[in-house]
Amino acid sequence: MTRSSFSLAVVAGLTTAEGSNTLLISQRFEEFKQKFGKSYESEKEELKRFKFFSDNMVKAEDMNQKESSANYGHLSPFADLNSAEFSNMNTLRITPNQLKKYREKTVLLATNVHDAPDSFDWRDKGAVTEVKNQAQCGSCWAFATVANVEGQNYLQNGKLISLSEQELVDCDEQDEGCNGGLPSRAFEEMIDEGAGFELESAYPYEGKSKSCRAEKSKELVYLSSWTAVSTDETQIAAALMKYGPLAIALNASPMQLYMGGVSDPWYCPESGIDHAVTLVGFGKEGSKNFWTIKNSWSSGWGEQGYYRLIRGKGACGMNQMVASAVVSKSSVKKEVFV
Repeated sequence: MTRSSFSLAVVAGLTTAEGSNTLLISQRFEEFKQKFGKSYESEKEELKRFKFFSDNMVKAEDMNQKESSANYGHLSPFADLNSAEFSNMNTLRITPNQLKKYREKTVLLATNVHDAPDSFDWRDKGAVTEVKNQAQCGSCWAFATVANVEGQNYLQNGKLISLSEQELVDCDEQDEGCNGGLPSRAFEEMIDEGAGFELESAYPYEGKSKSCRAEKSKELVYLSSWTAVSTDETQIAAALMKYGPLAIALNASPMQLYMGGVSDPWYCPESGIDHAVTLVGFGKEGSKNFWTIKNSWSSGWGEQGYYRLIRGKGACGMNQMVASAVVSKSSVKKEVFV
């Protein structure tokens, strides 16, 4: 079915008002498909995806009315998924018992709220690698883990190097590869096993779980410990500046249709935490204080792969499970940096 015939098909038989609105949505659907290279195996599948897309446009309009500081809409790669499909992508599951144990490990930092700057961003300081793409694999936990370690390694050893998420997906026996995991468990696994991280170029990402192919001789970055950060957002800001980009967990439901701006969702409970991301900075836009978050859904999503979320409200449970690895200073071979 051509683009023009598809538009005519979905509009046919509707009233003038309905047809006008549906034609607008169909035009956005074509723009969406072109931007993200979407194609469907049959007309039936395309019509199903158009129905999901239409429902999402109604949802996005409602979100835009409730949140004037953010923009939700059709130029998200997940705009043709229904809520169940999007939820199934996000495989991080945290139990109350896990949160309780996590709280027991929390360390408070000495900090004065008046000493905190208005804005801070590790991207400006060279501690953040390019936005990556976890694709169809539920490996957000591995991407958040690696982004944190990359930043910590930059602070400890002076150079930014891109490390392997696939190594964690394949080799971390405490987590479940493409079926989910937790950054804190990944830290503990690497420390307990005395394992190190290989370069991404040495162990490239494939987007599916495979047998472990790690080689000790290629491991460059090792961890000495890890830290659980307080739920207090002033403490989180202090930890961000101290440790570098932080691995965090949050409820990703508002992120499905996010296109930009400061997200300030009216309903995003911490009980729905399901996704791991990386906190890289904070700032203020107008009256809104926000966190800057690196995601793992490619640079085609959000603000070139980044998400800005309201700061100071514990929004979407982003403050419930915040962590950083501590990289060993002697871990990186000098020839990597020359």
